[in-house]
Amino acid sequence: MAAAVMRPLRRDSGMQSKWTDGRSMKRVAAGFIKPNDRLNSFERLEIYNRQYWFRLRDCFYDDYPGLRAILGDRRFEQMAEAYLAQNPSECFTLRNLGRRLLKFLDAQPRWIRPNAGLALDIARLEWAHIEAFDNEARPPLEMNSLAGKDPARIRLRLQPHITLLRLGHEVDEFLIKIKQGERLRDEASNAMEMRQSRLRNRLRRQLRAKTVFLVVHRHKDAVFYKRLEAGPFCVLSALARGATIAKACEELALTGMVHENIGADIKSWFETWASLGWFCE
Repeated sequence: MAAAVMRPLRRDSGMQSKWTDGRSMKRVAAGFIKPNDRLNSFERLEIYNRQYWFRLRDCFYDDYPGLRAILGDRRFEQMAEAYLAQNPSECFTLRNLGRRLLKFLDAQPRWIRPNAGLALDIARLEWAHIEAFDNEARPPLEMNSLAGKDPARIRLRLQPHITLLRLGHEVDEFLIKIKQGERLRDEASNAMEMRQSRLRNRLRRQLRAKTVFLVVHRHKDAVFYKRLEAGPFCVLSALARGATIAKACEELALTGMVHENIGADIKSWFETWASLGWFCE
């Protein structure tokens, strides 16, 4: 059965499990699932439905360790249940579970108060991490092919797995440490649970408000977070919007972030970005 069809089961006042469309689903279930000596067709389907719901929750739990650390386990679980009930899986892959999370949190900020800005920053970073992990990587552009061409006519495309983030908190280092702690907990089973909780609390208290310009990307099959200064981030952002190289440099000039050696800096930026394979054909 397609994932889009499944919904979490609810309980009525008589504590009888039921689907949203009730009797019709019982008839459908009877058409392709055999009953046994303990359960009828619909009850057997109900078991699968419940396990699928728990699977969604587990995947969401694993995808957002940083947001879970910010909100706390109890509030995160309540938020996750509300989000998944409103945004059920509609794709063959569960990696897309969180693609509507930012919109959901914007519309229902009660889940992330009083740390809304921080929670949105970490949610944006964690979705960018998912994108960097398994989004498409296209053949990198050979920069020599641009030699002699007019910068006013050159538009460079960024790899689909790249996300540019302007953040209000230093959540990149925070998320790295949280993920490291999650791996330790998994390896050491329940013995690490209390220590992991203390680690999350300590890291959360250390988070500072600071503007961070971040590129989330994949290199040699691993996800990396690369901080940039405001100038190169401005140029990359313009290129991502479809600006030509010349237009991107003009936007940089308008910010006032220029100096007499800016030409050499721009050349160095592009060489670094090209070496990382950020531009694609």
